[in-house]
Amino acid sequence: MDKFVIRGGNPLVGVIRVSGAKNSALPCMAAAILTEDEVTLENIPQVRDIETERKLLQSMGAEVGLREGEAQDRTTICCRNLSDPVARYEIVKTMRASSLVLGPLIARTGMARVAMPGGCAIGGRPIDLHIRGLEKMGATITQEHGYLEARADRLRGAHLVFDKITVTGTEDLLMAAVLAEGETLMEKCAREPEVTDLAALLTAMGAQIEGAGTSTIRVQGVSRLHGARHSINPDRIEAGTFLVAGAITGGDLVVSNCNPTHLGAVIAKLREAGAIVDVLGPDEVRVRSGGPLRAADISTEEYPGFPTDMQAQYMALATQAEGVSMVRENIFENRFMHVQELVRMGANIKVDGSVATVRGPARLSAAAVMCSDLRASASLVLGALVADGESILDRVYHMDRGYERIEEKLRGVGAQIRRLGNLFPPREDE
Repeated sequence: MDKFVIRGGNPLVGVIRVSGAKNSALPCMAAAILTEDEVTLENIPQVRDIETERKLLQSMGAEVGLREGEAQDRTTICCRNLSDPVARYEIVKTMRASSLVLGPLIARTGMARVAMPGGCAIGGRPIDLHIRGLEKMGATITQEHGYLEARADRLRGAHLVFDKITVTGTEDLLMAAVLAEGETLMEKCAREPEVTDLAALLTAMGAQIEGAGTSTIRVQGVSRLHGARHSINPDRIEAGTFLVAGAITGGDLVVSNCNPTHLGAVIAKLREAGAIVDVLGPDEVRVRSGGPLRAADISTEEYPGFPTDMQAQYMALATQAEGVSMVRENIFENRFMHVQELVRMGANIKVDGSVATVRGPARLSAAAVMCSDLRASASLVLGALVADGESILDRVYHMDRGYERIEEKLRGVGAQIRRLGNLFPPREDE
């Protein structure tokens, strides 16, 4: 099982490049199910979740891969022959995004059998919002032996109001609606850039969508979609992680190939904490030290608020800030699993329900720590970058789910980090 070995103390200096967003790429790959034609996606990150999605589509009969001579960040998908519309547990057990194939499979083939999703154990992401929406559109759905089975001759447009803002629910039902008969009105939708990115691809494929990126989306169903070429958004969470890395190490770091408009809440909080952050252009942000870091509270919210996927990374920063920072987690109920590992490194953090109180600055010291989920892994990397001595991070396969060769990127800007083991090694549960 792979490990990271990190010696702290080096400020990060230079330019670090952001990969494509896996949380955009996954629904866009699922959207290829909606057409018999070829869909080409560019700026695809080479991470474990993407490999899982490729295997999933191939298991259904799709042709997925690279053409000879094409860039590694480009994937061509052709779902002309969906011979087996089943998302098998053996494939999707490590990935929450498996539910994203439910809507497009029903819309395209009239049936779907999807294993209940797996992934990080950070709290409930109920799929019931997907199910209720599809049932309102005319699907019959049953649950048995850990699988959802759905059938519909053709979905019908409907008025859908989400009880709770859900990114994957919005994406799943949006994909179902584009081939449904008539108009679908979706209210209280997620506004995340990943939803907008998916809508851009669907529109390029011939869908009729209005309002993506707002809380109300209107879809006029069409009878078929065609192929398209689309470039995936930069990963705003990877970009935010690198901005925190630059700030926590007191470095001078330029984060390139990002979209600063997607980083507003993170940039504002880093400035409040004392870092100097400059937007250099449409795809570059510079972060550098402005003196000692200051405590600043955060409260996670749906976009455009402070993202839950940046909470763990910001907590690592808060351990190095002067004063008391209050970190409130409003999205997932089990997203403080990184706290005990940061405490083992010397952090002063107390948790009371959904609020963590961080007192700093704390002198972190190297330790052997365990990665428990994707973003917790990132927080431990950040803590290790400023800890005295050499830390060992175990179970970094969690990080490989969403960060493309992060150790190579960080090493390129001065971090002392190396990997023990092989990238994407087989795991006991695979």
